[in-house]
Amino acid sequence: INAEYMGWSPNINALVSYFKEYDKATNRPYATRYVGSLVSDFHRNLLYGGIYLYPADNKDPKKSTGKLRLLYECAPLSHMAEVAGGRGSTGEVNVLDLVPTSIHQRVPLYIGNSSDVDICEKYVRGDVVLDA
Repeated sequence: INAEYMGWSPNINALVSYFKEYDKATNRPYATRYVGSLVSDFHRNLLYGGIYLYPADNKDPKKSTGKLRLLYECAPLSHMAEVAGGRGSTGEVNVLDLVPTSIHQRVPLYIGNSSDVDICEKYVRGDVVLDA
């Protein structure tokens, strides 16, 4: 996670910091891990809880709208998350509400339990005031 951290927006960096803060009431801090395989990371989160995020990256122009493909990766796993009681989001809209504009359309992904995804959306939208 640290290598990608530098290419993310300040709001995403603040989101990751939020999940790493100690707060017993919300079972934080969350451990950060990255196997490098969306499916295995998502599977682990289904079994043990957690949130998977792959935000847009301002370091690489090809990833400025996200890296993961909507039709092949984000939508199927978001459907699975919803069946399990969670959801998937681009940070702005529910993944399953998106109408694809191209077959290989790429989007950011925040997927996990609904309350964690809600928090991600607040940070992405800028609803959380960042420290100066």
